[in-house]
Amino acid sequence: MPEFLPTIALTLGDVAGIGPEIVVRACADRRVLAACRPVIVGHPDVVRRAVIHAGLSIEISAVQQPDESTSSNTISCWNPPYAPHDVVGVPSGHNDARAGRAAYEYLVAAAKAALAKQVDAITTAPFSKAALHLAGLKYPGHTEILAEVCGVRDFGMMLFLPSGGAVKSPHGLGVVHVTLHTSIRSVCELLTTAGVSEKIELIDGFLRRVGCPSPRVAVCALNPHAGEDGIFGDEESRIIAPAVRTLLDRGRINVTGPLPADTLFRRAAAGEFDAVVAMYHDQGHIAFKLIGFQSAVNVTLGLPIVRTSPSHGTAFDIAWQHPADASGMIEAILAAAKLCMT
Repeated sequence: MPEFLPTIALTLGDVAGIGPEIVVRACADRRVLAACRPVIVGHPDVVRRAVIHAGLSIEISAVQQPDESTSSNTISCWNPPYAPHDVVGVPSGHNDARAGRAAYEYLVAAAKAALAKQVDAITTAPFSKAALHLAGLKYPGHTEILAEVCGVRDFGMMLFLPSGGAVKSPHGLGVVHVTLHTSIRSVCELLTTAGVSEKIELIDGFLRRVGCPSPRVAVCALNPHAGEDGIFGDEESRIIAPAVRTLLDRGRINVTGPLPADTLFRRAAAGEFDAVVAMYHDQGHIAFKLIGFQSAVNVTLGLPIVRTSPSHGTAFDIAWQHPADASGMIEAILAAAKLCMT
């Protein structure tokens, strides 16, 4: 066991989903306990109910602050004072404004605790964007909330797969998106050369930070066959290629593209590239989750804090009814612990 164990805040996410269950299952995992000191952010009554539902024997200790010391054989649970207290009775498997508000407050509190150095990183369980909107919180997702709390403008969400299995690159494989939580209709309007450049630089910087000395970055085309010389669209020549050329001219980043997305991900998984820059959400997510759904981890780039999450959603259809698979949450926590050491 390492001498230093980072403290990682684990937000419950939407209490009507599988978030509470995967959080407590992760807290009972030996690899997690060997890698970090977990602190659950959420209502302790919900957490204890999840422990019973999961059939676990871990003890939950309510604390007033996330950095408060507790017995080594208990898991700390911090319920922020301004978080709603009426979430215990929220029905499972449904969108509820109370759950949306609570998920938001848990996330904001965890992020502020990380900024204040009370915790070393945060790992977030999934919440429902619909529940968030029912609570009057019109955010597209976790990433945008965190960027606002941290006061950053240049940020991105990266999906990351460690090396092994279908991923042949020794440094793992990452994908970042130029546009993210937006409609397909608006993607073309939102794509800019500056935006493409920003995401290339973000993912290159992250991979260098985690030990990849010269990341090989590939950039997806937007249109079929990379536009086929303008027949299927000119975004490749007008927006994407100029970003790649500018960064190549600077001589610091090893980047290539735009390349047809239908073959690029196969080449990346085979070890030809360390990172992929996708133009929109599903272009990156579908391919990546086919390569390694359970082991894929979300990492928010551009923040002054470490934030990871599993790559799945709330799973309302099985929440509080059937056993939930916590492997994605476990991988996300382990990734956060490693990032604390870099």
